[in-house]
Amino acid sequence: MNDVRNLRFSVLDKEEVSGLLLLPAPATSLLVLAHGAGAGMNHPFMSAIANQLTDDNVATFRYQFPYMEYRRRVPDKQPLLAATVAAAVRIAAKLAPDLPLFAGGKSMGGRMTSLAASEQQLESVRGLIFFGFPLHPPKRPSIKRAQHLNLVKQPMLFVQGTRDDLADLSLLRPICESLGPQTTLHIIEGADHSFHVLKRSGKTDPQVLAELSSTVKAWTAAQSVTQIKK
Repeated sequence: MNDVRNLRFSVLDKEEVSGLLLLPAPATSLLVLAHGAGAGMNHPFMSAIANQLTDDNVATFRYQFPYMEYRRRVPDKQPLLAATVAAAVRIAAKLAPDLPLFAGGKSMGGRMTSLAASEQQLESVRGLIFFGFPLHPPKRPSIKRAQHLNLVKQPMLFVQGTRDDLADLSLLRPICESLGPQTTLHIIEGADHSFHVLKRSGKTDPQVLAELSSTVKAWTAAQSVTQIKK
């Protein structure tokens, strides 16, 4: 029986936001999962990947950023977004203290997680996972958003589609290589930023979702074993 818990937690002792824990039995790890800029934690992709990970015995704790919780049109400033990530990680660690803890998110949520990690706010986290890292604005190639990544101490997993307009792979590949062997880039052939694939790709969206989940399960398991050995 899966454990499902809805809860609220405080960010900087100012605003409360919602969180949702999906804890399968048994669970191999717990991923703290942040949403993207334009949609909250109950967006279809967020729900779908969390449910798929649950089927693969990976627990998730997804949550709202304050601007989304209170229906403000403009995302919060980066310090508040990063503080929200850190607060969610602290709550998740208390909810499942025996599970290896990972953090990441979709698009902006993943980037804010990496910023929090670069500021050493996520010391209990064993690794970071990015579903479509937003390296640059659509069709405006740049590497400015990646400058903080060399300050991240944890291993990182980038999961990117080949049709993602927010991440030119000719730029992202050398960035990942420069970050060293603890950084992994997993390419989803034919997927866009939302991990949607065209019919001519020979894949279906559910198959892509299953690949995302199995990739996360294998990577988190490998990180957990590696860090135990250390």
